[in-house]
Amino acid sequence: MHSLLNAFKAQRPSLGIWLTSPGYFHARTVANAHPAIDWVCFDAEHGLVPGNGALLAESIAAIHNSPTGDGQAQAQAPSALVRVAATGINGTASTSWQIKHALDAGARGVVVPMVSTPAQAADAVQDSRFPPVGRRGFGSAYTQLNWGMSPVEYLAKANEGVLVIVQIETPEGLKNVREIAEVDGVDALLIGPFDLSLSLCYPPPNPDPVPAVEKEIQHIKEQAHAAGKKCAIYCTSGTQAARRVQEGFDMVNVIGDVGAITSAISTHFGIALGGSQT
Repeated sequence: MHSLLNAFKAQRPSLGIWLTSPGYFHARTVANAHPAIDWVCFDAEHGLVPGNGALLAESIAAIHNSPTGDGQAQAQAPSALVRVAATGINGTASTSWQIKHALDAGARGVVVPMVSTPAQAADAVQDSRFPPVGRRGFGSAYTQLNWGMSPVEYLAKANEGVLVIVQIETPEGLKNVREIAEVDGVDALLIGPFDLSLSLCYPPPNPDPVPAVEKEIQHIKEQAHAAGKKCAIYCTSGTQAARRVQEGFDMVNVIGDVGAITSAISTHFGIALGGSQT
């Protein structure tokens, strides 16, 4: 089961959570937190998640091999994604090996930051797909285990099952957004409101983007949909996420692990000290 891909095919919005900390038990706890979690993204760009190795593979295994919060079968587990550390602006030399490691660890998709041109988007696609449609190499003994299938089955399904999500967060990327969205093999455009705001010389969202940035966010969504692609956005609260779903975003991050932990501790301590639950 590939929860995110199934949501895309069903034309329904998908909700996910961002993980900045690795580890089997941490990831498993998050995956079981709510049955509506379609995907979990491990952040190897700004988080503490390593871009390769056993810790990444075991963190992904915790997601794919875990039942959801209401005790459903493993088939309903969230899809594990990895945001690679390298940025698209550095070209193939910096992203290729990191995409390789993320997918070899068993990720169901990759998020590539700061993609600014169609050529950079095409490179990410090539690195994520096996020949004849890409240039990805095969050899990991663990990849298919995190997909719950044999090597032969994995090779037959990976090209259509691995999702390629590129981030639009630079002025050049904004300028080329339609052409990037039209690249064959790109599945979704992801908006990071913080870097997009900063790159356009506006203050970061607090908690929402300023109107000028919001206008560009809506433009990216429109261009993605015009090209027949999905549009994703990073949110920091359930309130923001609900609004973005209503606006027509296809893939919405609800909150991050650190934000969720901080918010829950603060709320419960407030209640314990005599405050209101609202």
